[in-house]
Amino acid sequence: MKASLAAGATAAAKLTVDRERTIDFMGEKARVYATPMLVRDIEVACRELLLKHLDPGEDSVGTRIELDHLAATLMGMPVELNVTVAEVKGRAITLEFDGRDSVDAICRGKHQRFVVDVKTTEARLAAKAAKAGLA
Repeated sequence: MKASLAAGATAAAKLTVDRERTIDFMGEKARVYATPMLVRDIEVACRELLLKHLDPGEDSVGTRIELDHLAATLMGMPVELNVTVAEVKGRAITLEFDGRDSVDAICRGKHQRFVVDVKTTEARLAAKAAKAGLA
């Protein structure tokens, strides 16, 4: 990890809610941003922020998310997700986030990620796969 990974680092991600990001179980007239897709977009935004501050061979994995999904966002609406590093404790990183569409605040919360060495993680996963009979 680089010394630049510190509390206060921020980034913004902009996206448009497309069909793949919406729920389908209430019919076409009620297609809105699905919570699982919002979680995915938050994770991606947080990871992309961290990647700017990691060394080659490092990445991060999500370990916890606390999300208040505050308002429905219609298909086709723009969204901005703002993420901020709140705390760095060794390899454990806590980020805070909020998001808005063009009308409402749509989410807020915290996300925790852990910085990993990719090669070490690959070796650990290969050992688990062998133990599970998947190798």
